[in-house]
Amino acid sequence: MQLRKTRWSLYNLNYHFVWIPKYRRRVLVEDVTEELEKLIFEIGKKHEIEVLSLSVQPDHIHLFVSAPPRLSPAQIANLFKGVSSKKLMEKFPYLRTKEGLWSRTYYVGSAGTVSEETIRRYIEECQDM
Repeated sequence: MQLRKTRWSLYNLNYHFVWIPKYRRRVLVEDVTEELEKLIFEIGKKHEIEVLSLSVQPDHIHLFVSAPPRLSPAQIANLFKGVSSKKLMEKFPYLRTKEGLWSRTYYVGSAGTVSEETIRRYIEECQDM
């Protein structure tokens, strides 16, 4: 387990996100893929979100991140989708549609390495201090 820290917290919050372009269009290819990957890492760095893994497929994206507790999963998804959509459509005008680049939906799952038993033990040890 790798703990990360901010000024006020110690955390291990990992999320797996998946999202798709509108109508599952297969537009995430070649230069678009390269630019999107670059953008994902820039967005993460700017917002102190560590990109643990990224896979860009022609019609969907898998993103695994570790994020500070001040950001909810919804904020993280909206951040990556919103910024990347705006910048990609500026650079590649053919991606523009009146509905936008990304579908409104996304998948998010949390992932961690701490079991329920480990958490219980930790809480019990804190009570004994």
